[in-house]
Parts: sequence; structure tokens; C-alpha cells
Amino acid sequence: MQHIPETPQAAGLPADDQAEDRQQFETSTQLDPPSVNSRPLSASASATGASVLDEIAQRVLWLSTAMIDAANRGRENTDGVKVGGHQASSASMVGIMTALWFRELTAADRVSVKPHASPVLHAINYLLGDLDERYLTSLRAKGGLQPYPSRSKDPDTVDFSTGSVGIGATAPIWAALSHRYLRDRFPDTPEAGRFISLLGDAEMDEGAVWEAIIDPEVRGLGNVVWIVDLNRQSLDRVIPDVQIQRLQGMFAAADWQVLTCKWGTRIQKLFTASGGEVFARRMEQMPNEEYQRLLRSHPDELHERMLTGLAADEAAVLRDLLDSLSPRALAEVIRDLAGHDIPALIDTFRQIDDTRPTVIFAYTIKGRGLATEGHPNNHAAQLTESQMRELAELSGTSLEDPWVRFAPDSAAAEVCRSTAQRLTRPPAPVHEVGQVPAELGYAHKAVTSTQATLGRVLSDLKRAEPELAERVVTLSPDVATSTNLGGWINKTGVWSIAGRQDWFADDRERVLRWQEASSGQHIELGIAEVNLVSLAGELGSTFSRWGQPLIPVATIYDPFINRALEPWTFGLYAGGQSIMVGTPSGVTLAPEGGAHQSFNTPSVTLEIPGLTSWEPAFAQDFEWTLLEAMRHIGRHDGHSAYFRLSTRPVDQGLARVPGDEIERERRRQQVISGGYRLSPHPAAEDDITLVGAGAIMTEVCQAAEYLRERGFKAGVVCITSPSLVFRSLQARGRLGGAQTGMGATSIVDVLLPAEHPAPLVTVMDGHPHTLSFLAGVRGDRARNLGVTEFGQASSVSEAYAIHGIDTASIASAALDLLGR
Repeated sequence: MQHIPETPQAAGLPADDQAEDRQQFETSTQLDPPSVNSRPLSASASATGASVLDEIAQRVLWLSTAMIDAANRGRENTDGVKVGGHQASSASMVGIMTALWFRELTAADRVSVKPHASPVLHAINYLLGDLDERYLTSLRAKGGLQPYPSRSKDPDTVDFSTGSVGIGATAPIWAALSHRYLRDRFPDTPEAGRFISLLGDAEMDEGAVWEAIIDPEVRGLGNVVWIVDLNRQSLDRVIPDVQIQRLQGMFAAADWQVLTCKWGTRIQKLFTASGGEVFARRMEQMPNEEYQRLLRSHPDELHERMLTGLAADEAAVLRDLLDSLSPRALAEVIRDLAGHDIPALIDTFRQIDDTRPTVIFAYTIKGRGLATEGHPNNHAAQLTESQMRELAELSGTSLEDPWVRFAPDSAAAEVCRSTAQRLTRPPAPVHEVGQVPAELGYAHKAVTSTQATLGRVLSDLKRAEPELAERVVTLSPDVATSTNLGGWINKTGVWSIAGRQDWFADDRERVLRWQEASSGQHIELGIAEVNLVSLAGELGSTFSRWGQPLIPVATIYDPFINRALEPWTFGLYAGGQSIMVGTPSGVTLAPEGGAHQSFNTPSVTLEIPGLTSWEPAFAQDFEWTLLEAMRHIGRHDGHSAYFRLSTRPVDQGLARVPGDEIERERRRQQVISGGYRLSPHPAAEDDITLVGAGAIMTEVCQAAEYLRERGFKAGVVCITSPSLVFRSLQARGRLGGAQTGMGATSIVDVLLPAEHPAPLVTVMDGHPHTLSFLAGVRGDRARNLGVTEFGQASSVSEAYAIHGIDTASIASAALDLLGR
């Protein structure tokens, strides 16, 4: 017997989640058993086996709910911090996921599951034999099932990591695009099926969703399917009434197929009965909030609530129809949404057009089948013990033995066995990137910028290492030429699903040959940085999905990496390995003004796990570090890289690259470890040490020369990777078995040996916080120079003076520390 509770706590809502201004729950009432909310999820059964799927769906509902219950009520909690979980959000997805997994999916399909429905995924994997029973009590525990699906951390099959709202939803688009690219270049890549996103309707508010939908290349992906769980609730509220036609129109305008799965079989039959036209119109025009209120009303109230607001003649017609239904029957009918009607879902899946992407709007009820069904505050609600026992009984199990499987000789067990066999994936053949050389062997210009060197190195790679270059794919958000990819594009072409005619092929004055075909190696996206980093992450995941590694190199204007920071970092968390190039950067881009001058990116990228940040000053340094970054892409123990490059031409003679073979290799090793000393004298002779990174090394070297002329020996340290030097410092003094982090070396002691302390001046065309940790290496007195204010349009020399990173400012800071 179900009780509609009087208070949030009685409903299972955590007491610490209660806000004083939250709407009170309805007065406690009872429904005649069996409870309306607890009936099987499907509104009908058919000869096609849907009745067995109803049974499986009910067990999936139980298992997913019981996992969350075990994590909260069944596990000792000494922290005083709630474990949490989302029983209601999981429940709304049960019918959709049961229909998908047990009837529709193939082994070649890949599915992204909405974050809060992760228990449903684990429940299904458990029934399929893909998850050991011991994990069912470990949700949100150390070494157990993750709060949200994770490819790298969960013990069972997870196709996409999700958890960042909107990002997991779009990931299958970029995975489909990556697979299409992979098949064009490497035909022996395993075939792929559909790339499916299961997302909540609240995720439609995310800009990342619409940026992905309207990208021109997406319309050619006929194997992309989105299924929107339209339960009309978000975390705090019922979503205000939104015309579904607007969302449908937006997808249709982007050339997506739009399917709507709204009403179940039973209510549709009533729509065709006498008075059904009025009934249908009343249900269709009902605001979301009113519909949710009906779900929480006692069945005895529903007849009058349904008649509210109707004209007298329509009310009379509808009353005749409603009077033919008992209160309980009407309560069941208004809940008959097609997102829980398994035959209706299967029929909708059969209508998918494989020539273009498809979106299915599946109407559901949040908390379907639970005592908290449809309540506007049910997002974090937990069922009470008595409610769990009721659900267990209706699901053919018990709270004492919650993880019981179907009887081996039952029809449900046979469906589970056959589904598991159908979804078994053969291992993909594993290919290697191949040997990455230490350097390419071509000389660099005497005066050049690191951004110009990017284009030069990629072009040289195509000549020197063609097999390695085959694995490289570049991408940019409409900034390919302005980030110096023109030479590479001329050599490799632009990749496009269908290819496009080059109307400028006969234009002799054209420098850039923009030829689009399926053989190209550059992917051009619209101006949407979120799409860029999301695609880069999926291109960098092909080694783990299909055994074919790629080396994605994405270019983006450095200041705009902040726009894409969340999806980028989430992609790294999900295992997507790529090389991101931010260029141009800093206040060095002075004429562009403050809007394009970056300051925090060196600090931000130092702090991101799974990422090595680089800011090389010289062309040879950039070549060495880029090849080193490529060496770590496309491997299970690999990681990503970020390069902050500059448009400022720098005299390459300042690098003093050794001519001796042994000394040159020693320099290279230091460069790829994070930095090196440029001054000719040893650290023991330093009166002061000047440290810089990137194009600002010109001013650092000039300041050192200024000090030398005044009788002071200034050591010069060129940092190529602040993050590697920081890891080197962090690794100091740790026990042998302690984790030192990727790339940890002793480079910090080479750059700043503890036995030779000296005052320290650090300089960045970026926030000085980035290198401020160096003061702790030897306990030196330090001045950290950099950019701490928004910029303005000016010349480079003026910009440097404004922010105090010019030669005079560096020398002055050094003299201050020297007491002069």
C-alpha cells in the first residue's frame, strides 16, 4: 500500500536538502492496493515478447533503486555526508533502456547514458552477466560503481563517460564523426553501428547541445540517435511549460529526423472513443506543472481536476468519458506515456531514418513506479524502508535478498542470456602509432615564431615521417589559416564526409588549396570551441574503442580555451588524448586589444590532470616538445598536451642550441623534461636567477645582459613546461612507492640546485602565479612578474611596459632583490 507522505523526510528526501521555502508535500492519503505508482512499467503486452520485457524492466527498476538504497541506508557512513543518488531520475529511463538493450542494440552500437541513470546501466549489465554482484552494494564507494558512468573507473561496460551536463550527450556525435574519419583513412577499422545518446530534457538548456546539433558535418551522420527522456523535471522544479514544437522545429531545421513517442497504447485507444477528441485535446494542451500536479493527486480528485477550465459543452462530453473509468483506472490512464510503453518504443526505433541523425522525444514520468513518482522535489528523494519493501514485493524480490536473478529456466532469464550473447563485442585489432623520432632533421629559420614553427613542423613531418603523419589529424574552429595550418592543409587536404566541389581550383592567385574530400587530414568546424575540444577528445579515444590510434592536433586562439574548459577537462577525464595548441597568446598579441589577450591560460593548464602544458620559446624547443607530446598519444598509459604558442618572431640564436651531438641530446632531454639553463656560467656563480617561458625569453636575455654589463652574473633559466617542473618539485622527498605523477623528473634540481641559492625573478606573458612556486624550490627571495590586468590595444613594447614584463621591469626587479 502506498502512502503519499506529509513531509519531504517521510518521502525519503534527505533532511539536509530541505529548504524552508520548498513547497510542502500533500496531505497523507492512501491508495487502494496495489499502488498505481508501482504497477509494471509498460502499459501493454504483446505477442512480440513485450510482456517478458515488462518483467525485466520491473527488475531493472528494482535493482537500480536498491543499489542507491544500499549505498544510503545499507552502508555504514561515518562521514556525516550523505551518499546520495537519483532513484527518480533512474526510474524514468528504465523503459527506454530496457527496450534498447534487450531488443534493439547490437554489439557495434555505442550508448551514452544520462549521468543520473547510471544505476540503470549497472542493473542491466548485472542481468547480462557483465557485472559481479559484489559491486551492487558499492555505488559511490571507493573502488566501486561510480556516481556517473565512467569508461575508465567503472568495472562493467561503459561506452561514454558522462556527468558534465550536455557534454556526455554530445559525445556520441563526435565519436561517430571520429569513426567515419577513421574508416576513410584506415579501411580495416571495425564497423560501427549506431551512436546513441540518452539524455534528459533539462540538458536541452545547454549551449553545447545546440552547438553540436547545428555543425554542418553532423547532418551527414545517419547513425547518430538521440533519445530525450522528456520527464519535464529538472533538479529543483518542474520545467516551465515549453512548446515541444519549438524543440522539434529546431532539430528539424538542422536536418535531423524528429520522432515523438508520447502516448501509450491504452490512452491512445481512449482518444479514439466517444469524447476522446476532447480528452486528447485536454491532455495535449495541459501545462507541465498541471500534469505533474495530477500525478500527485488522489484518484478520487482526478475527474474534477480534468474538467477544470473547460467550456460547459466540452466538460459535459469529457465527463461522460471519464465516468466510464474508475478513479484508479483514470489514474493509470493519465500515466500512460509512451516512454514507458515498451512496444511503442520498439515501434519508434523501427522508424529511424539511417540517412540522417535522429532525435526521439520520449515522454516519461520522473520516478515512474516509485512512491515519489512525479513529485516536483523528487530529484534526490530516497525511498523509505517500507516503500522499498513494497517495491520489492511488486518486483518479485525482497529487501533481504535484493540481488536475486531470474530463475534459470524462466523466459526472462533466456532473454537476458540471448541479449548478452548478442551484445558481446569481439576484441578489436590493436595498431600502434609507430616510432616517433626525437627530431625531424630540418633547420629552422634564424628568426621565427613558435606559431610559424607549428606549420613548418607539421609539413616537415609529412616529408620525414609519412607513416607517423598518417596518424595525425588537425582540426580547428574556423581558424586554420590564422594558426598556421595552411601548409599542412595544402599537403593533406580537408576531410569532409561527402566532399565538396572546389570552385576556386582554377584560381591561380590562391595560396591555400582548400580541397574537401574523404581523404583529407584536417577537419574544419564552425566557430564553436566546445565542439573542437569534444571532437579532439573522441578522435583521441579511437585507440581504445577500435584499436586505431590517431594523434589529434587542435588549434584554438589561446584566450578562448576558457570557453571550452569544462568539456575539455571532462574529455581528459574520459580518456580522450589530444594535443591542443593555443595560439596566438598573451599580451604579445598587443594590436588585437584586451579581448584577445590571454593571461590565465598558463596557470589553468598547469592545474589540469592528465595534461602536460608547454610554452616553448624557440623553434627547436617546440619541435622536440611536440614530438615528445605525440609519443604519449594513443596509448593506454598516455596523456594529453597543451601548447601555448606566440606569433612574435624571436631570434633563434638566443637558444644557443649546442652543436656537439652529446650536448645537443642533453639539451633535448632537458627541454622535454621541462626546462634548461641558458646562461654560459654554472648555477654556483649566479648572483641572481632570471626565469622565463615562451616569447618573453627575448626580454629575459636582454635583462641578463644589462645586469652583466653592471657587474652582476644573472643566471637564465628557460622553462619549456611549467607543469613538468612543478611535478618535479612535487616528487621531491616522496617515498619510492608514492605516486610521483606523469613525467616527474629531477629537472627542478638541475634548473635551481638547492646548494646554490640566489634571488629569483620569474617572468611570464601570462599570470605570474604560474611560476611563483619556483620560490619554494630553494627558499629564494623572489619577484614574480606577469600579466594581472586586462590588456588594451598597443604595440608589443608598450604592452610589455604596461604590464611590467619589459626588459627594464625585469632588470629593475632584479636590482631590487640585489639591494641596488
